[in-house]
Amino acid sequence: MAPRRPVAAVTAVVLILEGLGLVAVHWVLSLFVRGQSMSLDGLDPDHMVWGVRAAGLALGGFVALCGVLVLLTAVRDRPPGRAARGALIGCAVTHGVLGAVAVGLVGWGAFVVLMAALAFVVLNLLSYPAPPSASTGPVSGGPSGPQRGDGHLQAGQQPAQQGQ
Repeated sequence: MAPRRPVAAVTAVVLILEGLGLVAVHWVLSLFVRGQSMSLDGLDPDHMVWGVRAAGLALGGFVALCGVLVLLTAVRDRPPGRAARGALIGCAVTHGVLGAVAVGLVGWGAFVVLMAALAFVVLNLLSYPAPPSASTGPVSGGPSGPQRGDGHLQAGQQPAQQGQ
């Protein structure tokens, strides 16, 4: 079994730095959009600039938030809750999609970096067991397995011969 706390701590650092990097890259892209007065189908270039900045802040903030959630998991050494697991699954899916896009736009180096981050997120999801849900136990408090007389063989019984 993998050492959970160090892996979670490394994942948290990777995700927080990646979130900050995403914000910085989008900010630089917005500067290029502003410098070139780029427009898409007649949109105002300022709208494009602020759209790129908002997208960068949203994506980077989401990835950094996932890093903070993993950091809390590392500090507590407890599995993440339902909402945190959902956010981490969303982060893993985002890394998979971004990795597929990065191969075509940036190259294999970016793909490898994104897949390494994806591997860390998935390792964190798999190394901590899922929190128990309310529907795991018997509903009525009755027996949880087969009982005597349910048609199951007991120890030492032989199955009945059929068709002889």
